Amino acid sequence: MLRIAFQMLVGDRAKYLTLISGLSFVTLLFVQQGSVFCGLMLRTAKPVEAIGAPIWVCDPTLQAIDDFKPLLDTDLTRIRSVDGVRWAVPLFMRQVQVRLNDGKFQTVRLIGLDNASLVGRPSQMLSGNTESLLLPDSVVIGKAEMERLNNPKVDDTFEINDKLARVVGIADVPRDFLSNPYVYTTYDRALQYSPRQRKQMSYVLVAPQPGLSSQQVVENIKKTTGLSAYTADDLRWLTIWYFMRNTGIPINIGISLLLVFVVGMAIAGQTFYAFALQNERYFGALKAMGTGNFTLVRMIMFQSLFVGVVGYGIGAGAACFIGWMGSGGREKLAFFTPEQLLFISFGVTIVICLLSSLVSIQRVIRLEPAVVFRG
Repeated sequence: MLRIAFQMLVGDRAKYLTLISGLSFVTLLFVQQGSVFCGLMLRTAKPVEAIGAPIWVCDPTLQAIDDFKPLLDTDLTRIRSVDGVRWAVPLFMRQVQVRLNDGKFQTVRLIGLDNASLVGRPSQMLSGNTESLLLPDSVVIGKAEMERLNNPKVDDTFEINDKLARVVGIADVPRDFLSNPYVYTTYDRALQYSPRQRKQMSYVLVAPQPGLSSQQVVENIKKTTGLSAYTADDLRWLTIWYFMRNTGIPINIGISLLLVFVVGMAIAGQTFYAFALQNERYFGALKAMGTGNFTLVRMIMFQSLFVGVVGYGIGAGAACFIGWMGSGGREKLAFFTPEQLLFISFGVTIVICLLSSLVSIQRVIRLEPAVVFRG
């Protein structure tokens, strides 16, 4: 009977292709919108990934990576004395403006690394090297959004707070949510580049002693200093949840996904209903030959699941191709497709198909076998 159901399904090429194309488009939109949402949320915590420290120590009022309250210089000494701390170094991170050679100004994310160890420096350099940061007036530029700085090359210069900055390297750094270029330099030089404040240190980066977990050291720092401490993963999720609570991105994307679901239901429901009307006499003939309602329902469910799986495969594949074209988030397109999103979108597609098939099931169950004898 499933073979007959398949032949009935593909017998009308127009309606079959309409179902497949409609469900493919719905899946494409669902995966694409979900991937954009995931990509945007992940970008909010990209500075944590760019620095790469195992433990971050900050003021207890911290809400997100860019919403911090500077620490006192004496806090660094206190943290270094905590049991289980292998090393602790200061980190400066702030949005500042640079003056380009053409007179234009551009906001950048200025990152000041520990003068001696350069902990937090970029791991992948496209040109130059991070050791050159020890030279006077030296900075390293992140590749992402560097066109805003007129695509500087090694040995090019610009000004930060009326002080000279000379490019000594270009690093492969991913884009973040604010989409401002990354500018790396030493901690002391970053203090000179930024407006002076009473407290300057943004974070303290910490590594645990061998044999201790990061979470153990985090708890020791909290108990001993009264400051907040987070592992890299915890700080990443703290930032993501902050943006989810305090921005309209989840609501806007959620409305888009709801509209996609409704449109998918409308397309599939109308097509399944037209399909049931067209094949009414065939279902009536099967009933007249003794086929039970349960078997007919199985046939319709098989048809709906078949077009759902095919449509999902085409739509999800097209959405993933868009993500691949986005180069994994290195380009301007914020796009990330976790496997959980693929499972969810598959479930949504199947639900759309099953719910839409109810109109066909209801009509077939009520169908009188005598319809086959009508002219």
